[in-house]
Amino acid sequence: MSKLIDLRMGLFLAALFIVTVLVPIASTLDEGSAVAIPSYLIPLMGKYLCYAILAVALDLCWGYAGILSLGHGAFFALGGYAIGMHLMREIGARGVYANPDLPDFMVFLGWDELPWFWYGFDWFPFAAVMALLVPGALAFVFGWFAFRSRVSGVYLSIITQALTFALLLAFFRNEMGFGGNNGLTDFRDVLGFSLSAPSTRIALFVLTALALAACLVIAKAITVSKAGKVLVAVRDAESRTRFMGYRVENYSVFVFTVSAMMAGLAGALYVPQVGIINPGEFAPANSIEIVVWVALGGRGTLVGAAIGALVVVAVESWLTANFPDLWLFALGALFIVVVLWMPNGILGLVEKLRFRRAKAPAKTEAPA
Repeated sequence: MSKLIDLRMGLFLAALFIVTVLVPIASTLDEGSAVAIPSYLIPLMGKYLCYAILAVALDLCWGYAGILSLGHGAFFALGGYAIGMHLMREIGARGVYANPDLPDFMVFLGWDELPWFWYGFDWFPFAAVMALLVPGALAFVFGWFAFRSRVSGVYLSIITQALTFALLLAFFRNEMGFGGNNGLTDFRDVLGFSLSAPSTRIALFVLTALALAACLVIAKAITVSKAGKVLVAVRDAESRTRFMGYRVENYSVFVFTVSAMMAGLAGALYVPQVGIINPGEFAPANSIEIVVWVALGGRGTLVGAAIGALVVVAVESWLTANFPDLWLFALGALFIVVVLWMPNGILGLVEKLRFRRAKAPAKTEAPA
């Protein structure tokens, strides 16, 4: 157990638990209270936690296996579309066109019947499984061919980004049956609970926090296992690891698939809290931003990746609200700072300062 919950992990999980308890309580206080949290902020904080899950997912395959994926935004979006399709089916006859069998956008576009790939999404368990299975299956198939062909490094990064861009172009087409450039929106409820109700928002926030904690523990369990040690060996010396008899491609496919499923989970939790999913989530720039989160927090730390995501998206929200034209410049500057002066991220900088402080000689008083 001590291997799973080290000091950094323990402190972060403790802080996450405190936030998970205090935020719902603060949201029920009177608006005049100094510590009250408006209900509209709950989905925003839930969205931040979804991004933290996404950062942990990328750190698992990049920080420990050396697989720099620039396509994790695609897995995130696929998980979001799976839940979005269920939420659209739940609208039923309450839509603008009052058609119980077809979503509004399909009626508007003149569709006569529901496409086969929409079957089953009126059942929540099926949609929840698809939110994990579809990203995982895509990652497995992609990884099977890529890693067995020994594609790695910058070439793998370019291919993953090309995959994301291809999905972006595909989902923009109305013929695909996913709402085209408008995507899926106008969600009303989930499992019979109104998405606009404060209690539903709090429940989704708590569920997202628990999912983040679970992903951190699962990722940590993988990294401290024997498979995790092999993954680190693959990252640091792939040829030597292969020469020792390990099937490097199998380990790479495994961690890439698990990481994609975590990203799909993040997307599934993101959609009901934000209220929309569209092809813009496939944008390659989104996947690149995830890399910045992980690099800022500390690659290969898991906890650092989550912290990096929370810090960057919080700064992004503040800058876009107050200085909307400066955000992209700030993101670029932040990436340069991390590469040049903080190669190990925030947690790496903290550890470095602690090490220097521990080695500093104790001050002695001068003799009288």
